[in-house]
Amino acid sequence: MTKIMTNTSEHPSKTRRVFAIISHPDAGKTTLTENMLLAAGAIHQAGQVAARGQRRRTQSDWMKIEQERGISVSSSVMTFEHRGLVFNLLDTPGHEDFSEDTYRTLTAADCAVMVLDAAKGIEPQTLKLFEVCRLRDIPIITFVNKFDREARDVFETLAEIEDKLALDVVPMQWPCASGRRFKGMAELGSNIFLPFTSDGEHAGAVEFGGDEMAASIDDADLLEEFSEEVELAREYGEFNEQSFLEGHMTPVYFGSALKKFGVLQLIDALARYAPGPQAQKCIKNGQEDTVAPSDKIVSGFVFKVQANMDPNHRDRVAFLRLSSGVFKRGMKLKTASTKDGGNKTISVHNPILFFAQDRELAELAYAGDIIGIPNHGVLRVGDSLSETGKIKFAGIPNFAPELLRRARLSDPLKAKHLRKALESLAEEGVTQLFKPAMGSDMIVGAVGSLQIDVMAERIKTEYGLEVVFEQSMYQVARWVVSDDPAALQAFIDKNQGAIAEDLDGAPVLLAKSQWDVSYASDKNPSLRFLKIKERS
Repeated sequence: MTKIMTNTSEHPSKTRRVFAIISHPDAGKTTLTENMLLAAGAIHQAGQVAARGQRRRTQSDWMKIEQERGISVSSSVMTFEHRGLVFNLLDTPGHEDFSEDTYRTLTAADCAVMVLDAAKGIEPQTLKLFEVCRLRDIPIITFVNKFDREARDVFETLAEIEDKLALDVVPMQWPCASGRRFKGMAELGSNIFLPFTSDGEHAGAVEFGGDEMAASIDDADLLEEFSEEVELAREYGEFNEQSFLEGHMTPVYFGSALKKFGVLQLIDALARYAPGPQAQKCIKNGQEDTVAPSDKIVSGFVFKVQANMDPNHRDRVAFLRLSSGVFKRGMKLKTASTKDGGNKTISVHNPILFFAQDRELAELAYAGDIIGIPNHGVLRVGDSLSETGKIKFAGIPNFAPELLRRARLSDPLKAKHLRKALESLAEEGVTQLFKPAMGSDMIVGAVGSLQIDVMAERIKTEYGLEVVFEQSMYQVARWVVSDDPAALQAFIDKNQGAIAEDLDGAPVLLAKSQWDVSYASDKNPSLRFLKIKERS
């Protein structure tokens, strides 16, 4: 059983750092995650990263489909300690089809590390994930990875970050060449040089410009070129912490996660610059208010629900980001009131801390900590929990799906089992589920086809059902809302063949095209057809 480390000289929440790692697939995010844990002493051996084409298995990628495809499609939470701080690392999905899961995860993060491939720079998915961060005003630290391979011009990469992401960049380090010529990097603030060796056993820091640095580089022309580049790099100016916290500036670090180079310096940067838990907006006793980490009442929100993390047990765990108070094992928490005015009370007897596939019981936890609450379908993504049940945080939104598929079983006698499986996975946020007002078909909504593949794999593995997801006659889904209940009901009654309900019972228009949505909007000015819906 674990009591999360705390510093008794100040409020425990001030020692917490919650950060997410975002990247394009194959930029090295999972390798970086493992070696951050390794550098911090949280693990003693990184997961095996096999050659291309071989089966790949890592500490943080536990789902079968992830191991087979070598990608992360679920979000993991890992806790480790470093330099007197407790870090909660959120490893987000790298694939664009899971951008909604990434958004939900980022609601729990106070900072993000953006990982770029040194040879490729800003890739399409990097851009999409960055936009998600911008929606949340999350400060970003950039890590340019894979300098043990041939890289593009560093000035070009920095210019691309400025142009495509509209961020001011400040290099905190500067690499000496790349690939076979890669010799290390300069720490611009402390005027030291970190030598690199290809075997991963890197020597200690030496003075920048000194004889030891020259000996490490061992190439007069490269030494001169590197020294000139460092002088140019210093012209980017000083790092402005306030600009960083406001999301306008990103400090840039370099290295090779695979060779364990630059990883410890990145953790140190997080320790130095990443903000601790902040006050959060909420509705308290029906009024707009804020919750501060030091408030006495325990509160938090569920940003993820994951089932069957342990293949030996059919478990269901809600990931709760604590926002205030001191949580104690055995405490009773209440969900915020729902539309019907009810609260659910949950006794949290077995709160867990996550470390990849390992878990430990948590006796105490503080604002900024993330605990897992085992439950059997009681908690859903977006639920707010507190001791009073009178605190509700801003809802975690659902986004309109880009793909709609009809679920069909090979054995129609198992239709009830399929419905239960689809509802359970939709509650986790794997996909969305729509129940048409007419007919027995279940319509599954997803951002991309990989979500559908994951759902099919999990239904087969966890529920023993063979299901096919066929092309639906519908192409567009929009939530229908109105300030005029009578007008909304009249529209629903008139369009039964195109109306469905989502998991919350909210009405949804299923349309064959965007034109149909526009037509319905024009004919019904008192209605709104929404792409985004927050749970109320």
